[in-house]
Amino acid sequence: MGTADVEAVWRVESARIVAALTRFTGDFGLAEDAAQEAVAEALVSWPRASPANPAGWLMATARRRAIDAIRRRAALQDRYALLAADPAADRTIDPEIDPDRIDDDVLALMFVSCHPVLSREARVALTLRVVGGLSSEEIARAFLVPVPTVQARITRGKKTIAAAGVPFELPPAAERRERLGGVLSVLYVIFTEGSTATSGDRLLRPELAYEAIRLARTLAALQPDEPEVHGLLALCELTAARFPARTGPDGTPILLEDQNRRLWDLPAIRRGLTALAMASAHPRHTSAGESTRGLGPYGLQAAIAAVHASAPSVEATDWDRIVLLYETLGRVAPSPVVDLNRAVAVAMASGPAQALAIVDDLIASNRLPGSHLVPTVRGELLARLDRRPEARAELELAARLCPNQPERSVLLRKAAALA
Repeated sequence: MGTADVEAVWRVESARIVAALTRFTGDFGLAEDAAQEAVAEALVSWPRASPANPAGWLMATARRRAIDAIRRRAALQDRYALLAADPAADRTIDPEIDPDRIDDDVLALMFVSCHPVLSREARVALTLRVVGGLSSEEIARAFLVPVPTVQARITRGKKTIAAAGVPFELPPAAERRERLGGVLSVLYVIFTEGSTATSGDRLLRPELAYEAIRLARTLAALQPDEPEVHGLLALCELTAARFPARTGPDGTPILLEDQNRRLWDLPAIRRGLTALAMASAHPRHTSAGESTRGLGPYGLQAAIAAVHASAPSVEATDWDRIVLLYETLGRVAPSPVVDLNRAVAVAMASGPAQALAIVDDLIASNRLPGSHLVPTVRGELLARLDRRPEARAELELAARLCPNQPERSVLLRKAAALA
């Protein structure tokens, strides 16, 4: 077995291993360090002799490394003796002994990695590292930051969790629902960075988006009665279904109206629609603990994506329904980005003049300062109104503000076409 085999096993088993080790040691940071040491040893050992049970080998090796680390801590000698002498210790981390408990452990690991005491950057890095199994190099490459920056975020995150005394346990049901939004927001940040990179020379970072989908599927399996988990999964699946048609062979972005819809991933669309049906089937729980019917923010965004997925063309899209869904989303989770997207839908349903009024209100209230999205949409609307010099100026402004090189190139081409 080579490096690729080690990486493949680790990517699948990392969450279970780190979770079980955290329960075993009671120390999140120690568990993650011991698991990484086991992977490093596997990279050396497996090419010479492949283990019959790779996941079990990693688990046993990581446990030994954890015990070694505990033994080196003079203040924990008694605890080490207890752990080392307890014959039941091996059984507590065997993934085949208690699969239900392992599932609980993985879920607890997600809540620890996304704990509110951490910064958003630390939550993302820890989730990708300890739940997703990505290396620091992979995370750094995905977010276009230096490897030491990622390593520092992970180190600070683990120290923060230890200093705050965050227990490794599933929060009570009420608190879990309250904190679930934080977990979902981390997965959403990971996915959106993969589906439209905020900077760099690529529009898509599919490896990051697909990792978010994998984690969302895991969360949906562990929390099957939470509709917003299914809503997020549906949104991710339906959005990712369009990836094959969103860029040309050279990475050039292809706008929605120009996409070859035959390239859309039909199995992903079916998975997304199934997840959306699951989101609709369960009642949501409000922050006050009450149950309510209706889709939540992620489910509503997924419903919008479903309208696009079912339309044979831009012209045949049910834009009136999309406008209604955005209006509902604006009431459930108001934000200037929702209003901007609603303006785009209004332009398609009722014409650019009505949509321009929405965008101008956003500008007047300064609700999206510095964003390239506002002048992008305004430039498109002005072009449709044949106000070409104004449209060109807006698109040039959008290009100056846009940090993503492929998007910037598209904006400059549009501006040049209006000359």
